Amino acid sequence: MISRRDLLRASLGGLAAAGAAGAGERPNFIFILADDMGWGDLPSYGHRSQRAYGGWTVRGELQMPNLDRMAQRGVRFTQYYVAQPVCSASRCGLMTGQFPNRLGIHDYLASHELNVERGMPDALDPATPTITSLLRNAGYATAHFGKWHLSPERGAGPKPASYGIGSYDSCVQGPGGRVRSSEVIADRTIEFIERHKSEPFYINAWLYDPHSPLHPTEEMMAPYAHLAPGWGSHKGALQVYYSVLTDFDKHVGRILNKLDQLGLTENTVVVFSSDNGPENGIIPFTSHYGEASSSGPFRGLKRSLYEGGIRLPFLVQWPGKIPQGKVDQSTIFGGVDFLPTLCRLTGVSPPAALDGEDLSAALMGTPTARRRPLLWEWREPVYGSVLNNAPRLAIRDGNWKLLMNPDRSRVELYDIPRDPSEVNNRASSEPKVVRRLSSRLLAWQKTLPQGPIHPEAGRNDYPWPKDF
Repeated sequence: MISRRDLLRASLGGLAAAGAAGAGERPNFIFILADDMGWGDLPSYGHRSQRAYGGWTVRGELQMPNLDRMAQRGVRFTQYYVAQPVCSASRCGLMTGQFPNRLGIHDYLASHELNVERGMPDALDPATPTITSLLRNAGYATAHFGKWHLSPERGAGPKPASYGIGSYDSCVQGPGGRVRSSEVIADRTIEFIERHKSEPFYINAWLYDPHSPLHPTEEMMAPYAHLAPGWGSHKGALQVYYSVLTDFDKHVGRILNKLDQLGLTENTVVVFSSDNGPENGIIPFTSHYGEASSSGPFRGLKRSLYEGGIRLPFLVQWPGKIPQGKVDQSTIFGGVDFLPTLCRLTGVSPPAALDGEDLSAALMGTPTARRRPLLWEWREPVYGSVLNNAPRLAIRDGNWKLLMNPDRSRVELYDIPRDPSEVNNRASSEPKVVRRLSSRLLAWQKTLPQGPIHPEAGRNDYPWPKDF
């Protein structure tokens, strides 16, 4: 009889189980992470233009040929969830394999005063095992280029090296550094690949784009001149936003081309995703791209626990090892699953206390049912339309997703595969499911570190007109 261990070895294309892989067999990894890019911002995830009856173009054709190439070379996951709908906390889940709320990081890290106000630490505890610390201890060359946002980059506090990062560069120094940041991140990534091409390496290439503020050059905007408003001298939101997406796609292509040139493509796992859903154009410093960003078919944006805030593209390429052009519609893959999955692929023993699980079989092309649910808590407001203002807690278990407030108000239950836009609340017709999931969710919430809750968190009331 063939053992499960032997089957697992085969499914990983010859990679040995934990602890047995030789250095020459271990794959390289590059994780390219966009910032505030939504599901509907990728052509391979359904972005499309339309022609209106009046003859004008709605949305326009977005050009991202290199991420299209990644989709053709690998697997697209359609049920990938980040650990939190905002940057620092989402990144914490990726790096640690733990729900960030459990580590006290439920929002973005900012100044000491603001962190204290929200009951948060100033940094991820460097004693917490991370992907980079585990892989560096296992002999990998490790690097992080671009946005970090898990500890202070200036002043007191742990630096990236404290988390097992061998080479670090924020890539935004000097005048105009932000607009060229994707180019510089690609430059540093390529330089690192060339220096370490003969040994296993792991690279975070974490972009600042398309997070605001966006200041694309005239050259960057030129391909989208036809999307100008048609009157006045101001630029159109689509011109601004699409030019930034197309520019960083170009630099993703440079990284992929370098792997091809060095003969490293078939031994390098390249992942692309985003840290959370798209920003809301109602916020003053993002209004210059307005509604150009898109959460696709989903309700919710950044900060929301509805699908649009936490469900993002997840592209993985590893030619010769995983299927090409495959779409995995069924695996529920969480950001917290990234660390244990990499541990399996590299033969590194994972830490004991993890919320994520090994989904390497799904990465290799076999859709996999997860064993444990994904859980979220959000303690801050959600800005903009009340339709995006989700309850404070959420759990995804199998086909079901339950959202609710801790006081049991706003109980919402959705069959996500059948209702991805979360418009048909099944709570009243499925009381047993509600009891089961709410019990699990509230029990988990009680284990989290206590802290301040914004008075508007979990609310979706609207100031209706009243008689004087």
